[in-house]
Amino acid sequence: MRWALVKVSLAVTAMVVVAFAVPLGLVIREMARDRAFAGAEREAAAVAPALSITTDREQLERVVASAGSDAGMAVHLPASGGQTAGADIGRQRATDEDIAAVRRMGRASTAEVPGGSTLLQPVAIGSGEIAVVEVYVPESEVTNGVGTAWAVLAGVGAALIVGSVAVADRLGVRMVRPAQRLVEGAHELGEGKLGARVPEEGPTELRLAAVAFNSMADQVVQLLANERELAADLSHRLRTPLTVLRLNAASLGDGPAADQTRAAVEQLEREVDTIIRTARDAKPQTAAAGPGAGCDAAEVVRERMAFWSALAEDEGRKWRVAGADRPVRIPVARADLAAALDALLGNVFRHTPEGTAFAVDVHNGEDAVIVLVSDAGPGIPDPEAAMARGRGSGSDGSTGLGLDIVRRLAESTGGDVRIGSSVLGGTEVRIWLQLDGRAAPVRRGHRGAVRRRRQPRLVPTFNRSRSLP
Repeated sequence: MRWALVKVSLAVTAMVVVAFAVPLGLVIREMARDRAFAGAEREAAAVAPALSITTDREQLERVVASAGSDAGMAVHLPASGGQTAGADIGRQRATDEDIAAVRRMGRASTAEVPGGSTLLQPVAIGSGEIAVVEVYVPESEVTNGVGTAWAVLAGVGAALIVGSVAVADRLGVRMVRPAQRLVEGAHELGEGKLGARVPEEGPTELRLAAVAFNSMADQVVQLLANERELAADLSHRLRTPLTVLRLNAASLGDGPAADQTRAAVEQLEREVDTIIRTARDAKPQTAAAGPGAGCDAAEVVRERMAFWSALAEDEGRKWRVAGADRPVRIPVARADLAAALDALLGNVFRHTPEGTAFAVDVHNGEDAVIVLVSDAGPGIPDPEAAMARGRGSGSDGSTGLGLDIVRRLAESTGGDVRIGSSVLGGTEVRIWLQLDGRAAPVRRGHRGAVRRRRQPRLVPTFNRSRSLP
Protein backbone atom coordinates (compact mmCIF):
# COMPACT_ATOMS: atom_id res chain seq x y z
CA MET A 1 0.00 0.00 0.00
CA ARG A 2 2.82 2.37 0.89
CA TRP A 3 4.61 2.01 -2.46
CA ALA A 4 1.33 2.14 -4.33
CA LEU A 5 0.59 5.54 -2.78
CA VAL A 6 4.11 6.73 -3.65
CA LYS A 7 3.74 5.61 -7.27
CA VAL A 8 0.33 7.24 -7.63
CA SER A 9 1.62 10.49 -6.13
CA LEU A 10 4.69 10.42 -8.39
CA ALA A 11 2.62 9.88 -11.53
CA VAL A 12 0.04 12.54 -10.68
CA THR A 13 2.60 15.16 -9.67
CA ALA A 14 4.74 14.47 -12.75
CA MET A 15 1.73 14.94 -15.03
CA VAL A 16 0.80 18.19 -13.28
CA VAL A 17 4.37 19.51 -13.52
CA VAL A 18 4.61 18.64 -17.22
CA ALA A 19 1.18 20.15 -17.94
CA PHE A 20 2.22 23.47 -16.40
CA ALA A 21 5.98 23.60 -16.95
CA VAL A 22 6.05 22.93 -20.73
CA PRO A 23 3.58 25.69 -21.70
CA LEU A 24 5.20 28.06 -19.22
CA GLY A 25 8.63 27.34 -20.72
CA LEU A 26 7.33 28.11 -24.21
CA VAL A 27 5.74 31.32 -22.97
CA ILE A 28 9.04 32.36 -21.39
CA ARG A 29 10.86 31.79 -24.69
CA GLU A 30 8.30 33.85 -26.60
CA MET A 31 8.51 36.63 -24.03
CA ALA A 32 12.31 36.74 -24.38
CA ARG A 33 11.99 36.93 -28.17
CA ASP A 34 9.36 39.68 -27.93
CA ARG A 35 11.58 41.58 -25.51
CA ALA A 36 14.54 41.42 -27.89
CA PHE A 37 12.58 42.64 -30.93
CA ALA A 38 10.83 45.31 -28.85
CA GLY A 39 14.29 46.71 -28.08
CA ALA A 40 15.16 46.60 -31.79
CA GLU A 41 11.96 48.48 -32.63
CA ARG A 42 12.88 51.19 -30.12
CA GLU A 43 16.32 51.57 -31.73
CA ALA A 44 14.76 51.82 -35.19
CA ALA A 45 12.24 54.38 -33.94
CA ALA A 46 15.13 56.55 -32.63
CA VAL A 47 16.46 56.92 -36.17
CA ALA A 48 13.09 57.52 -37.85
CA PRO A 49 12.80 61.28 -36.94
CA ALA A 50 16.20 62.02 -38.44
CA LEU A 51 15.30 60.21 -41.69
CA SER A 52 12.13 62.24 -42.02
CA ILE A 53 14.19 65.46 -41.86
CA THR A 54 17.36 64.68 -43.83
CA THR A 55 19.01 61.98 -45.87
CA ASP A 56 22.50 63.38 -45.53
CA ARG A 57 24.89 60.50 -45.02
CA GLU A 58 27.13 62.24 -42.50
CA GLN A 59 24.25 63.41 -40.35
CA LEU A 60 22.65 59.97 -40.46
CA GLU A 61 25.92 58.34 -39.43
CA ARG A 62 26.09 60.66 -36.44
CA VAL A 63 22.49 59.77 -35.50
CA VAL A 64 23.23 56.04 -35.78
CA ALA A 65 26.40 56.42 -33.73
CA SER A 66 24.58 58.44 -31.06
CA ALA A 67 22.01 55.64 -30.79
CA GLY A 68 24.90 53.35 -29.76
CA SER A 69 23.88 50.72 -32.26
CA ASP A 70 26.15 51.45 -35.19
CA ALA A 71 27.50 47.88 -35.12
CA GLY A 72 24.07 46.32 -35.36
CA MET A 73 22.10 48.96 -37.25
CA ALA A 74 22.02 49.78 -40.91
CA VAL A 75 20.06 52.34 -42.89
CA HIS A 76 19.12 51.61 -46.50
CA LEU A 77 18.23 54.79 -48.44
CA PRO A 78 16.35 54.67 -51.74
CA ALA A 79 18.11 55.50 -55.05
CA SER A 80 17.96 59.14 -56.11
CA GLY A 81 19.40 61.44 -58.81
CA GLY A 82 19.57 58.74 -61.49
CA GLN A 83 21.34 56.24 -59.25
CA THR A 84 20.31 52.62 -59.70
CA ALA A 85 21.12 51.66 -56.13
CA GLY A 86 20.45 53.38 -52.83
CA ALA A 87 23.04 54.43 -50.31
CA ASP A 88 23.62 52.25 -47.30
CA ILE A 89 24.79 53.25 -43.83
CA GLY A 90 26.19 50.48 -41.67
CA ARG A 91 26.59 46.77 -42.34
CA GLN A 92 23.88 45.09 -44.32
CA ARG A 93 22.89 41.63 -43.19
CA ALA A 94 19.47 41.21 -44.76
CA THR A 95 19.17 40.30 -48.43
CA ASP A 96 18.20 42.82 -51.11
CA GLU A 97 15.02 40.87 -51.76
CA ASP A 98 13.92 41.25 -48.12
CA ILE A 99 14.70 44.97 -48.13
CA ALA A 100 12.79 45.47 -51.41
CA ALA A 101 9.83 43.54 -50.08
CA VAL A 102 9.65 45.77 -46.99
CA ARG A 103 9.74 48.90 -49.22
CA ARG A 104 7.03 47.49 -51.38
CA MET A 105 4.72 46.37 -48.53
CA GLY A 106 5.42 49.37 -46.30
CA ARG A 107 5.36 47.44 -43.00
CA ALA A 108 8.00 46.08 -40.68
CA SER A 109 9.30 42.58 -41.09
CA THR A 110 11.89 40.21 -39.65
CA ALA A 111 14.33 38.05 -41.51
CA GLU A 112 16.62 35.23 -40.47
CA VAL A 113 20.32 35.97 -40.93
CA PRO A 114 23.46 34.11 -39.87
CA GLY A 115 23.86 34.40 -36.08
CA GLY A 116 20.41 35.78 -35.38
CA SER A 117 17.63 37.85 -36.93
CA THR A 118 17.11 41.35 -38.33
CA LEU A 119 14.27 43.76 -37.92
CA LEU A 120 13.48 45.69 -41.11
CA GLN A 121 11.55 48.86 -40.31
CA PRO A 122 10.29 51.05 -43.22
CA VAL A 123 10.51 54.84 -42.69
CA ALA A 124 9.05 57.50 -45.03
CA ILE A 125 11.54 60.27 -45.90
CA GLY A 126 10.87 63.82 -47.07
CA SER A 127 10.88 62.94 -50.77
CA GLY A 128 8.02 60.50 -50.20
CA GLU A 129 10.15 57.46 -50.76
CA ILE A 130 10.76 54.66 -48.30
CA ALA A 131 13.98 54.08 -46.39
CA VAL A 132 14.55 50.87 -44.48
CA VAL A 133 16.16 50.73 -41.06
CA GLU A 134 17.78 47.37 -40.36
CA VAL A 135 18.44 46.40 -36.72
CA TYR A 136 20.41 43.19 -36.04
CA VAL A 137 19.15 41.03 -33.13
CA PRO A 138 21.70 38.30 -32.25
CA GLU A 139 20.45 34.86 -31.18
CA SER A 140 22.00 35.27 -27.71
CA GLU A 141 19.76 38.27 -27.10
CA VAL A 142 16.67 36.39 -28.29
CA THR A 143 17.38 33.54 -25.83
CA ASN A 144 18.73 35.74 -23.02
CA GLY A 145 17.42 34.40 -19.64
CA VAL A 146 15.46 31.52 -21.20
CA GLY A 147 17.89 28.83 -20.02
CA THR A 148 17.91 30.20 -16.49
CA ALA A 149 14.12 30.35 -16.40
CA TRP A 150 13.85 26.80 -17.70
CA ALA A 151 16.35 25.62 -15.09
CA VAL A 152 14.29 27.29 -12.36
CA LEU A 153 11.13 25.66 -13.70
CA ALA A 154 12.84 22.29 -13.79
CA GLY A 155 14.06 22.72 -10.20
CA VAL A 156 10.62 23.75 -9.00
CA GLY A 157 9.06 20.78 -10.79
CA ALA A 158 11.60 18.37 -9.32
CA ALA A 159 11.04 19.84 -5.84
CA LEU A 160 7.29 19.40 -6.24
CA ILE A 161 7.73 15.79 -7.29
CA VAL A 162 10.12 15.02 -4.43
CA GLY A 163 7.88 16.80 -1.94
CA SER A 164 4.77 14.98 -3.10
CA VAL A 165 6.58 11.63 -2.93
CA ALA A 166 7.79 12.43 0.60
CA VAL A 167 4.29 13.44 1.73
CA ALA A 168 2.77 10.35 0.12
CA ASP A 169 5.38 8.19 1.83
CA ARG A 170 4.59 9.71 5.23
CA LEU A 171 0.87 9.27 4.64
CA GLY A 172 1.54 5.72 3.53
CA VAL A 173 3.49 5.03 6.70
CA ARG A 174 0.66 6.51 8.76
CA MET A 175 -1.77 4.15 7.06
CA VAL A 176 0.43 1.08 6.71
CA ARG A 177 1.90 1.00 10.22
CA PRO A 178 -1.48 0.62 11.99
CA ALA A 179 -2.45 -1.99 9.41
CA GLN A 180 0.79 -3.89 10.10
CA ARG A 181 0.14 -3.73 13.83
CA LEU A 182 -3.36 -5.05 13.22
CA VAL A 183 -1.92 -7.96 11.24
CA GLU A 184 0.69 -8.64 13.93
CA GLY A 185 -1.99 -8.57 16.62
CA ALA A 186 -4.11 -11.04 14.63
CA HIS A 187 -1.10 -13.36 14.24
CA GLU A 188 -0.32 -13.15 17.96
CA LEU A 189 -3.93 -13.86 18.89
CA GLY A 190 -3.92 -16.79 16.47
CA GLU A 191 -0.77 -18.12 18.15
CA GLY A 192 -2.55 -18.16 21.48
CA LYS A 193 -1.24 -14.90 22.95
CA LEU A 194 -4.54 -13.77 24.44
CA GLY A 195 -3.05 -10.52 25.74
CA ALA A 196 -2.39 -9.24 22.21
CA ARG A 197 -4.02 -5.85 21.62
CA VAL A 198 -3.71 -3.23 18.88
CA PRO A 199 -3.14 0.51 19.49
CA GLU A 200 -6.14 2.51 18.35
CA GLU A 201 -4.38 4.95 16.03
CA GLY A 202 -4.16 5.92 12.37
CA PRO A 203 -7.03 6.85 10.01
CA THR A 204 -10.60 6.55 11.19
CA GLU A 205 -11.21 3.24 9.42
CA LEU A 206 -8.10 1.64 10.92
CA ARG A 207 -8.95 3.00 14.37
CA LEU A 208 -12.39 1.43 14.10
CA ALA A 209 -10.78 -1.82 12.96
CA ALA A 210 -8.43 -1.71 15.96
CA VAL A 211 -11.36 -1.08 18.32
CA ALA A 212 -13.25 -4.01 16.79
CA PHE A 213 -10.17 -6.25 17.05
CA ASN A 214 -9.57 -5.37 20.70
CA SER A 215 -13.24 -5.94 21.48
CA MET A 216 -13.09 -9.30 19.71
CA ALA A 217 -9.93 -10.25 21.64
CA ASP A 218 -11.59 -9.30 24.94
CA GLN A 219 -14.61 -11.36 24.01
CA VAL A 220 -12.41 -14.35 23.13
CA VAL A 221 -10.62 -14.06 26.47
CA GLN A 222 -13.96 -13.80 28.27
CA LEU A 223 -15.37 -16.81 26.44
CA LEU A 224 -12.31 -18.90 27.22
CA ALA A 225 -12.46 -17.80 30.84
CA ASN A 226 -16.12 -18.74 30.98
CA GLU A 227 -15.32 -22.14 29.50
CA ARG A 228 -12.61 -22.71 32.09
CA GLU A 229 -14.96 -21.50 34.82
CA LEU A 230 -17.67 -23.85 33.64
CA ALA A 231 -15.26 -26.78 33.52
CA ALA A 232 -14.04 -25.97 37.03
CA ASP A 233 -17.56 -25.60 38.40
CA LEU A 234 -18.81 -28.80 36.80
CA SER A 235 -15.76 -30.63 38.09
CA HIS A 236 -16.35 -29.24 41.56
CA ARG A 237 -19.93 -30.44 41.53
CA LEU A 238 -18.58 -33.95 41.10
CA ARG A 239 -17.16 -33.68 44.58
CA THR A 240 -20.61 -34.09 46.12
CA PRO A 241 -21.12 -37.66 44.85
CA LEU A 242 -17.43 -38.29 45.47
CA THR A 243 -17.91 -37.37 49.11
CA VAL A 244 -20.76 -39.86 49.31
CA LEU A 245 -18.60 -42.52 47.68
CA ARG A 246 -15.74 -41.80 50.05
CA LEU A 247 -17.98 -42.04 53.11
CA ASN A 248 -19.60 -45.22 51.86
CA ALA A 249 -16.22 -46.68 51.02
CA ALA A 250 -15.02 -45.93 54.53
CA SER A 251 -17.85 -48.07 55.91
CA LEU A 252 -17.05 -51.09 53.76
CA GLY A 253 -14.69 -52.49 56.38
CA ASP A 254 -11.51 -54.38 55.63
CA GLY A 255 -10.60 -56.52 52.70
CA PRO A 256 -8.99 -56.26 49.27
CA ALA A 257 -12.19 -55.12 47.56
CA ALA A 258 -12.79 -52.43 50.17
CA ASP A 259 -9.19 -51.23 49.93
CA GLN A 260 -9.39 -51.12 46.15
CA THR A 261 -12.66 -49.18 46.31
CA ARG A 262 -11.21 -46.64 48.73
CA ALA A 263 -8.04 -46.32 46.61
CA ALA A 264 -10.18 -45.81 43.48
CA VAL A 265 -12.26 -43.13 45.21
CA GLU A 266 -9.11 -41.34 46.39
CA GLN A 267 -7.63 -41.52 42.90
CA LEU A 268 -10.85 -40.15 41.44
CA GLU A 269 -10.80 -37.28 43.94
CA ARG A 270 -7.24 -36.45 42.99
CA GLU A 271 -8.13 -36.47 39.31
CA VAL A 272 -11.09 -34.18 39.90
CA ASP A 273 -8.89 -31.82 41.92
CA THR A 274 -6.35 -31.82 39.10
CA ILE A 275 -9.07 -30.95 36.58
CA ILE A 276 -10.26 -28.13 38.80
CA ARG A 277 -6.80 -26.67 39.29
CA THR A 278 -5.98 -26.96 35.59
CA ALA A 279 -9.22 -25.49 34.32
CA ARG A 280 -9.35 -22.75 36.90
CA ASP A 281 -7.67 -19.61 35.66
CA ALA A 282 -9.75 -16.46 35.20
CA LYS A 283 -12.91 -16.17 37.26
CA PRO A 284 -15.43 -13.85 35.59
CA GLN A 285 -18.44 -12.88 37.60
CA THR A 286 -21.53 -15.01 37.19
CA ALA A 287 -24.34 -13.09 35.54
CA ALA A 288 -27.28 -12.41 37.77
CA ALA A 289 -30.57 -13.92 36.89
CA GLY A 290 -32.83 -11.79 34.74
CA PRO A 291 -36.15 -10.31 35.76
CA GLY A 292 -38.64 -13.00 36.69
CA ALA A 293 -35.97 -15.69 37.05
CA GLY A 294 -34.99 -17.32 40.33
CA CYS A 295 -36.01 -20.09 42.64
CA ASP A 296 -37.44 -20.88 46.06
CA ALA A 297 -34.48 -20.96 48.43
CA ALA A 298 -36.45 -22.77 51.13
CA GLU A 299 -37.37 -25.58 48.75
CA VAL A 300 -33.76 -25.97 47.57
CA VAL A 301 -32.50 -26.01 51.17
CA ARG A 302 -35.02 -28.72 52.14
CA GLU A 303 -34.13 -30.79 49.09
CA ARG A 304 -30.36 -30.65 49.66
CA MET A 305 -30.66 -31.28 53.38
CA ALA A 306 -32.76 -34.36 52.61
CA PHE A 307 -29.88 -35.58 50.47
CA TRP A 308 -27.17 -34.89 53.04
CA SER A 309 -29.22 -36.14 55.99
CA ALA A 310 -28.59 -39.75 55.04
CA LEU A 311 -24.83 -39.24 55.24
CA ALA A 312 -25.23 -37.26 58.44
CA GLU A 313 -27.07 -40.19 60.05
CA ASP A 314 -24.34 -42.63 58.91
CA GLU A 315 -21.66 -40.46 60.56
CA GLY A 316 -23.67 -39.65 63.63
CA ARG A 317 -23.97 -35.96 62.85
CA LYS A 318 -26.79 -33.87 64.32
CA TRP A 319 -28.25 -31.35 61.92
CA ARG A 320 -30.90 -28.66 61.82
CA VAL A 321 -32.79 -26.61 59.26
CA ALA A 322 -34.53 -23.35 60.21
CA GLY A 323 -36.42 -20.74 58.24
CA ALA A 324 -37.17 -23.12 55.33
CA ASP A 325 -40.79 -23.78 56.24
CA ARG A 326 -42.20 -21.11 53.90
CA PRO A 327 -41.30 -19.98 50.36
CA VAL A 328 -38.34 -17.61 50.02
CA ARG A 329 -37.85 -16.31 46.47
CA ILE A 330 -34.32 -15.30 45.44
CA PRO A 331 -33.02 -14.03 42.05
CA VAL A 332 -30.63 -16.92 41.35
CA ALA A 333 -30.96 -20.14 39.40
CA ARG A 334 -31.98 -23.26 41.27
CA ALA A 335 -28.96 -25.24 40.07
CA ASP A 336 -26.56 -22.50 41.19
CA LEU A 337 -28.00 -22.34 44.69
CA ALA A 338 -27.96 -26.14 44.94
CA ALA A 339 -24.30 -26.20 43.84
CA ALA A 340 -23.41 -23.57 46.46
CA LEU A 341 -25.16 -25.46 49.25
CA ASP A 342 -23.55 -28.73 48.17
CA ALA A 343 -20.15 -27.06 48.18
CA LEU A 344 -20.59 -25.75 51.73
CA LEU A 345 -22.13 -28.94 53.11
CA GLY A 346 -19.49 -31.01 51.34
CA ASN A 347 -16.83 -28.94 53.08
CA VAL A 348 -18.50 -29.68 56.41
CA PHE A 349 -18.37 -33.43 55.79
CA ARG A 350 -14.89 -33.26 54.33
CA HIS A 351 -13.13 -31.00 56.83
CA THR A 352 -14.83 -31.79 60.15
CA PRO A 353 -14.65 -35.00 62.18
CA GLU A 354 -17.47 -37.50 62.15
CA GLY A 355 -20.19 -36.66 64.65
CA THR A 356 -19.78 -32.89 64.14
CA ALA A 357 -23.15 -31.13 64.13
CA PHE A 358 -24.16 -28.62 61.48
CA ALA A 359 -27.12 -26.39 60.61
CA VAL A 360 -28.61 -24.45 57.71
CA ASP A 361 -30.65 -21.31 58.50
CA VAL A 362 -32.60 -19.13 56.08
CA HIS A 363 -33.39 -15.50 57.03
CA ASN A 364 -35.88 -13.71 54.78
CA GLY A 365 -35.61 -9.93 55.03
CA GLU A 366 -37.04 -6.88 53.38
CA ASP A 367 -34.47 -6.50 50.62
CA ALA A 368 -32.18 -9.50 51.10
CA VAL A 369 -32.07 -13.15 52.03
CA ILE A 370 -29.35 -14.61 54.23
CA VAL A 371 -28.44 -18.29 54.16
CA LEU A 372 -26.26 -19.44 57.07
CA VAL A 373 -24.34 -22.71 57.00
CA SER A 374 -22.70 -23.38 60.37
CA ASP A 375 -20.99 -26.30 62.03
CA ALA A 376 -19.49 -27.28 65.37
CA GLY A 377 -16.10 -28.20 63.93
CA PRO A 378 -12.65 -26.77 64.62
CA GLY A 379 -13.37 -23.63 62.57
CA ILE A 380 -11.28 -21.81 59.99
CA PRO A 381 -8.21 -20.07 61.46
CA ASP A 382 -7.84 -17.60 58.58
CA PRO A 383 -11.22 -16.84 56.91
CA GLU A 384 -9.75 -14.20 54.59
CA ALA A 385 -7.15 -16.63 53.26
CA ALA A 386 -9.88 -19.23 52.77
CA MET A 387 -11.87 -16.81 50.63
CA ALA A 388 -8.75 -16.04 48.58
CA ARG A 389 -7.96 -19.67 47.88
CA GLY A 390 -9.86 -19.82 44.60
CA ARG A 391 -6.78 -20.90 42.65
CA GLY A 392 -6.43 -24.23 44.33
CA SER A 393 -3.41 -23.73 46.56
CA GLY A 394 -4.76 -25.09 49.85
CA SER A 395 -2.29 -27.10 51.86
CA ASP A 396 -5.08 -29.35 53.20
CA GLY A 397 -5.96 -30.73 49.79
CA SER A 398 -8.81 -28.29 49.24
CA THR A 399 -9.12 -26.51 45.90
CA GLY A 400 -10.85 -23.58 47.57
CA LEU A 401 -13.47 -23.52 44.81
CA GLY A 402 -16.42 -24.29 47.05
CA LEU A 403 -16.26 -20.89 48.74
CA ASP A 404 -15.47 -19.25 45.41
CA ILE A 405 -18.62 -20.71 43.84
CA VAL A 406 -20.62 -19.40 46.80
CA ARG A 407 -18.99 -15.99 46.54
CA ARG A 408 -19.77 -15.63 42.85
CA LEU A 409 -23.36 -16.68 43.46
CA ALA A 410 -23.80 -13.97 46.11
CA GLU A 411 -22.01 -11.27 44.07
CA SER A 412 -24.22 -11.99 41.06
CA THR A 413 -27.11 -10.48 43.07
CA GLY A 414 -25.05 -7.61 44.54
CA GLY A 415 -24.48 -9.44 47.81
CA ASP A 416 -21.45 -10.96 49.47
CA VAL A 417 -20.12 -13.82 51.58
CA ARG A 418 -18.74 -13.64 55.11
CA ILE A 419 -16.95 -16.27 57.19
CA GLY A 420 -17.08 -16.12 60.96
CA SER A 421 -17.63 -18.11 64.13
CA SER A 422 -20.93 -19.89 64.62
CA VAL A 423 -22.96 -20.34 67.81
CA LEU A 424 -22.20 -24.04 67.46
CA GLY A 425 -18.55 -23.32 68.10
CA GLY A 426 -17.19 -23.86 64.61
CA THR A 427 -17.41 -22.04 61.28
CA GLU A 428 -20.34 -20.01 60.02
CA VAL A 429 -20.61 -19.05 56.32
CA ARG A 430 -23.09 -16.29 55.69
CA ILE A 431 -24.45 -15.88 52.14
CA TRP A 432 -26.05 -12.49 51.56
CA LEU A 433 -28.38 -12.52 48.52
CA GLN A 434 -29.67 -9.11 47.42
CA LEU A 435 -33.31 -9.16 46.28
CA ASP A 436 -33.58 -5.86 44.39
CA GLY A 437 -30.78 -6.72 41.96
CA ARG A 438 -28.73 -3.58 42.68
CA ALA A 439 -25.02 -4.21 42.87
CA ALA A 440 -23.69 -2.80 46.12
CA PRO A 441 -20.55 -0.61 46.05
CA VAL A 442 -17.58 -2.79 46.87
CA ARG A 443 -13.95 -2.44 47.78
CA ARG A 444 -11.73 -5.43 47.03
CA GLY A 445 -8.70 -6.53 48.92
CA HIS A 446 -7.90 -10.24 48.74
CA ARG A 447 -9.82 -12.27 46.24
CA GLY A 448 -13.42 -12.64 47.35
CA ALA A 449 -13.09 -10.25 50.32
CA VAL A 450 -16.09 -7.99 49.72
CA ARG A 451 -17.29 -5.16 51.94
CA ARG A 452 -20.75 -3.60 51.75
CA ARG A 453 -21.43 -0.02 52.70
CA ARG A 454 -24.78 -0.55 54.28
CA GLN A 455 -25.65 -2.78 57.16
CA PRO A 456 -28.19 -5.57 56.85
CA ARG A 457 -31.67 -4.90 58.08
CA LEU A 458 -32.85 -8.40 58.85
CA VAL A 459 -34.86 -9.69 61.74
CA PRO A 460 -34.00 -13.29 62.61
CA THR A 461 -36.90 -15.67 62.19
CA PHE A 462 -35.68 -18.08 64.85
CA ASN A 463 -33.57 -18.32 67.93
CA ARG A 464 -30.13 -19.37 66.76
CA SER A 465 -29.04 -20.28 70.26
CA ARG A 466 -31.47 -23.17 70.61
CA SER A 467 -29.94 -26.61 70.67
CA LEU A 468 -29.89 -29.04 67.79
CA PRO A 469 -32.51 -31.77 67.77
